[in-house]
Amino acid sequence: MKRLLITITVIVITLGSCFGQQLPKREFRGAWIHIVGNQRMKTMTTDEIQQWFIRTLDTLQMTGCNAVIFQVRPQADAFYQSELEPWTRFLTGEQGVAPTPYWDPLEFMVKECHKRGMELHAWLNPYRVTSNDKEQLHPDHLYFKKPELFKRYGKQLYFDPGEPEAIEHTVRVISDIVTRYDIDAVHFDDYFYPYPVKYEEFHDDASFVKYARQQGFEYWQKNDWRRNNVATLMHRINDTIKSIKPWIRFGISPFGIHRNLSETPDSSGSRTNGLSNYEALFADVPDWAQKGYIDYIVPQIYWKIGHPAADYETLIKWWNDGNFGGQLYVGQNISTFNEPDLQNPKTTQMARKMELVRTLEHVDGNVWWPGWSIAANQISIADSLSSKYQKYLSLIPAYTSIDSIPPMGVETLKIKKKSIRWDKVETDDVMQQPHFYIVYRFHANAPIDITDSRNIVKITRDDYYKPTDKRAGKYKYVITVVDKCWNESELSAPIFW
Repeated sequence: MKRLLITITVIVITLGSCFGQQLPKREFRGAWIHIVGNQRMKTMTTDEIQQWFIRTLDTLQMTGCNAVIFQVRPQADAFYQSELEPWTRFLTGEQGVAPTPYWDPLEFMVKECHKRGMELHAWLNPYRVTSNDKEQLHPDHLYFKKPELFKRYGKQLYFDPGEPEAIEHTVRVISDIVTRYDIDAVHFDDYFYPYPVKYEEFHDDASFVKYARQQGFEYWQKNDWRRNNVATLMHRINDTIKSIKPWIRFGISPFGIHRNLSETPDSSGSRTNGLSNYEALFADVPDWAQKGYIDYIVPQIYWKIGHPAADYETLIKWWNDGNFGGQLYVGQNISTFNEPDLQNPKTTQMARKMELVRTLEHVDGNVWWPGWSIAANQISIADSLSSKYQKYLSLIPAYTSIDSIPPMGVETLKIKKKSIRWDKVETDDVMQQPHFYIVYRFHANAPIDITDSRNIVKITRDDYYKPTDKRAGKYKYVITVVDKCWNESELSAPIFW
């Protein structure tokens, strides 16, 4: 996914100036957990892999993250049990070979994320099949059954996005995941049509000649036809997801530059000078958002503030000002948070970047790349998040465009077995079923204010909370319910502990 991963130097991030004492109650705080290219798991036992994932999730929870974007289909393969595609080579070392003893990584991660009050977004790549010309596909791979659906480009193999059957296959894969797993979202990264290889053309002439005219495109409109192919896939996927489980979101994390100013006759592009989604990858992400094909956008704004070709501040403001629809999160490259601040080189750019995220009107949060760096506390990122920038828990912004009706709240709290307990909310309306319970704590004589994130002490699926407070009567607690789109219920009556 991320084309240029800069080696991260281990250095302490100096905390920048404070731009607000109260952290937002609602903010998306995701982390990408990738498995493509992983050479470690094939040497590990099932228990070792699971413990590695558990430690990673524990750190993400400790640092205030509320969503994990977990890679489950890196190369037309599966990091889960699938009848449609072979097991990924990145689990056992060989494509098509199931883990022994058997386990399902996606099922495991969904359960572990929800246990920690975090969401699981299933991250898939729609078109990539191999990363180099040395990789061996399993004999049962679709490539050997339908070779006409694929194209070689550079040293890699891809689906041909112009082949309708390629679209149908990807839709079936996603339908299968959505049907069988309790995921919260489907997520695509920046690989649509492949990144350009110098002096080489993506040879999709056959599918262009075969389908373009009947789809309304003339011979000079090949680029428009390519963009339509990708848009068709996005539309089909969103319709499929919503027809099965309407609360599941569909998100895209495109390359950070949509179009450069020089590429847009109407001057709508950003003041940047780099590869662009629209021209090179044939992905018109703003159009998908405006048409409601996607529910959130995470542009990968992976550069530093002051980058000569792709300035971070220019790009985050361009995406914010566009306000294209859905929610907007920023894809953050952790390594760039070590860059010196332009105004005060003795500090890093972290304070300014976080200030932009939290002061721009239409930016709703961050997704951290790579999530493994948080787990390893590289450049002390985990310390900075847990001690300052994500110190308190945060709810994901509500997806009111999908559902805006708050769920029923908890009626009665009681103290039993040294815990605060409540009856789980039951309803036949799947859109109003509890997703998580939110536990708020206040000093006994303080007013109840659920707008302040400092008062959130737990996000849980359990029907109880065990306080750690030792002095009886010092605090009072209230509980709310959030549904699958993060609408919040009325609060319960308080109970004292």
